[in-house]
Amino acid sequence: MNQDEFNDTALGKRSEAVSQYTPSLLFPIDRSRMRGDLIAPGSELPFEGVDLWTAWELTWLDRDGKPEVGVLQISVPCDSRAIVESKSLKLYLGSFAQTPFASAYDVVRTLESDLSVTVGAQVVVDLLTISQATQAGIASLTGESLDTIRIAAPVYQPDAGLLQRLETGRMVSETLHTNLFRSLCPVTGQPDMASVQISYTGPRIEHEDLLRYLVSFRDYPGFHEHCVERIFVDILARCRPRELSVYARFLRRGGIDINPFRSTGKAAPSPTRLVRQ
Repeated sequence: MNQDEFNDTALGKRSEAVSQYTPSLLFPIDRSRMRGDLIAPGSELPFEGVDLWTAWELTWLDRDGKPEVGVLQISVPCDSRAIVESKSLKLYLGSFAQTPFASAYDVVRTLESDLSVTVGAQVVVDLLTISQATQAGIASLTGESLDTIRIAAPVYQPDAGLLQRLETGRMVSETLHTNLFRSLCPVTGQPDMASVQISYTGPRIEHEDLLRYLVSFRDYPGFHEHCVERIFVDILARCRPRELSVYARFLRRGGIDINPFRSTGKAAPSPTRLVRQ
C-alpha cells in the first residue's frame, strides 16, 4: 500500500473534537482500494467473514443530561462496499458525548443506521454495559502456539513464497496462533500489534515457515482488514487447504480495536477480549 493513497482520510491529521452528534464525520474507504493486489475486480470473494470492532470510549447523555457509558461491539460484513476509516469512527463516536438520547436502544439504532449507510451493508451493533463487559472476562486464542519456534534470517516484508506445505499426502486439521504479529498503519506509519489464529484442514503447513511468513508483515503498511485478507489469500494459494480461517485480534488504538475474520465457511467467532486488549 502507498501511504499517499489515503491522504483524503482523517488519519494523521489534526482534528478538532466534536461533542454534538455529527454523522457526517464518518469516512468510508472502499474495500476495492485495499484489494486491488489480491482480488481481480469483479471476481467473487474467496472468503466469507466479518470485521469485529470494539469501541471502549462511548459516552452520551440521557434525557435528563446525566452521562451514560458503554462498550460497543460492531460487526461489519466483509462483503460491504466499504470500511469505516478508524479515526473518523473515533471522532463520530466522540460526537455523542454531549448529545441526549431517550434510551440506549436509540443509541444503538442510530449507530446501526449511520454505519450501515457508510459501509453499504447491514452493520450490527451491540451495546454492553460496563458490568456486562466485565463479566465477559479475558479469553485466549485456541490452538497450538507458534511463538516458541526458532526462526532463522527472518524477513520483514510479506513473501508468500515463505509458505510451504508438507507433501506427504496426509490431511490434517489444526489450529495455530501467534502473538508476534506486527504491521504498520499505511497512513501514519504507527505499529499495529495483533494475535493471529490460523485454522485449516488440508496438507500440513510447515509451522516454522508459517511463523516466518506471519513475522514478515513486521514492516508492512496495511490496514488490519487488508493484512488478514492477504494472509488468507496467500495461504489458500500456496498451501491449498480444503478449509481455512484466519482471525486476528489487534490491540486497540484510539479506544478502538479491529478484529477481522475471514473463512471458507466457518461461522464468525463470538467477540472476545485478549489479555493485551
